[in-house]
Amino acid sequence: MIKGQKLDKFFLGLILTILIAGILMFISASLGILASNESKFYSVIFTQLSLGLVGGLIALFVTSRIPYKWFRRHSFILFLATIILTTLVFVPGLGFSHGGASRWIDLRIFSFQPAEFLKIGFVLYFAGWLSWAKQKAASFKFGILPLMIILAIVAGVLLFQPDTKSFLLLVVTGLGMLFASGLPMKYLAYLGGLLVVVSVALIIFSPYRLSRLETYIHPTRDTLGSSYQLDQSLIAIGSGGLTGRGYGQSIQKFNYLPEPQGDSIFAVIAEEFGFIGGILIILLYVAFALRGMRIATRAPDQFARLYTIGIVILITFQSLWNIGSLVGVLPLTGVPLVFVSQGGTSLLVSLAAVGIILNISKSQKAS
Repeated sequence: MIKGQKLDKFFLGLILTILIAGILMFISASLGILASNESKFYSVIFTQLSLGLVGGLIALFVTSRIPYKWFRRHSFILFLATIILTTLVFVPGLGFSHGGASRWIDLRIFSFQPAEFLKIGFVLYFAGWLSWAKQKAASFKFGILPLMIILAIVAGVLLFQPDTKSFLLLVVTGLGMLFASGLPMKYLAYLGGLLVVVSVALIIFSPYRLSRLETYIHPTRDTLGSSYQLDQSLIAIGSGGLTGRGYGQSIQKFNYLPEPQGDSIFAVIAEEFGFIGGILIILLYVAFALRGMRIATRAPDQFARLYTIGIVILITFQSLWNIGSLVGVLPLTGVPLVFVSQGGTSLLVSLAAVGIILNISKSQKAS
């Protein structure tokens, strides 16, 4: 039995709660920019609120109204379009570099990261493929091999930017979707081993990635150099204590934490709201994941189920990876905290992606 055309209000409430908390914390964390560069502060705030918040809410509304089966029918075209879009970062005059990476497209009016669209395109297409393959998706020919081919294409686009973190996020997401489609655990273990080998190779042949790994293993070795961000993050988190300094009262965001409104924003949250505030943020993401998986288990078909699982894994894993790296339990990678960190493109695309899940929730099977 299929429920009526009512979206999951609890899931929507979780998204809006994280979003509201995220915007408030983003504004507070961005005050660190205001102290040194007023024009940049207003530019960052405007981009996040216009492209990210307003654009994202419009995208969420639109995708929640489009029947999810439309995305299944056009999944290959959408994936191909996101691949082409992402390759445009290498076009002179269109793509531009920052910090040694070519990940942005500059349209003069605004810039964006096309890799964010590629993430969603990947999930859509792989969910479509696995739902087409059905029971055969658990085999090497129709499950593992297609994933390896798709990831090889994605790697060719992302690793030359370089954007290793986005590639690894898609690897983990793809493995999770493959497991959910019925892949035996032994094959998943083989693929996990292959992932470890590839990761080691990427680290060995990149001094920057090797430095990140050494920082993770020896976090106190160079607190003024490679370990600086982690050290300042731990100072911010520790100084927050149980209840924090109060909203807007972070000290570390002023010329201490690198990118306080970006990758380091969870440290600002913990400093201003303490251990309790940090735990509440983590619990919100856990609740998001659990509710998303509940929608997946009640999804009307295999595509809807696998797409929901893929997006939930992508958003939850990325967010917990960000938090884990700032407390020192995972290597620093620069992944943003979804719905919270600076990144208008990321916020817009993430809201569009969960909008499709909301549309799927309208057709949940009754329990």
